[in-house]
Amino acid sequence: MQLSFYDASVACYQQILDSTANILEKGQQHAEANDMALEEISNYRLQESMLPFSFQIISVWHHSFGAIQGMREGLFMPPPDRPGIDYAGLRGLIDEARGAMAAETEDSMEALSGQKMLFRFGSNEVPFTTDNFLATFSKPNVYFHATTAYAILRQLGVPLGKLDYLGNMKVGH
Repeated sequence: MQLSFYDASVACYQQILDSTANILEKGQQHAEANDMALEEISNYRLQESMLPFSFQIISVWHHSFGAIQGMREGLFMPPPDRPGIDYAGLRGLIDEARGAMAAETEDSMEALSGQKMLFRFGSNEVPFTTDNFLATFSKPNVYFHATTAYAILRQLGVPLGKLDYLGNMKVGH
């Protein structure tokens, strides 16, 4: 069976967006139960040279919701700055992306397959097809940033397990 462009994109994004929403909820519950400021989570970095938790969540949003917009427009750029975004704002971004994924259809995504697009950062441009962008840039970034957000929450003591990261898997025979 060949995977449709919808299944390769939206279905994967939905799984990670749903699990990210779940870990954000558990992170908030943990913070409230342990008298921890949500700002502490938003600003936390695993290493000083790494970007904070807030950037990880913004990137999950950007490499899913923003990636589909980029495929439609033929242009994708790094995530926008979101100075001062709070934990509720981060949750809002993930909810926005989840809503956008729910609105996509097999046809809306199939129309994007095989199109040319650019990734522009500064004065650099990387040419992609939408299929290669999805497979080799967007999805790896979604997984990387979702994993980093998960690791930060685990570092802060949030009781999470692998199934929290995996979320709702497609199972069957």
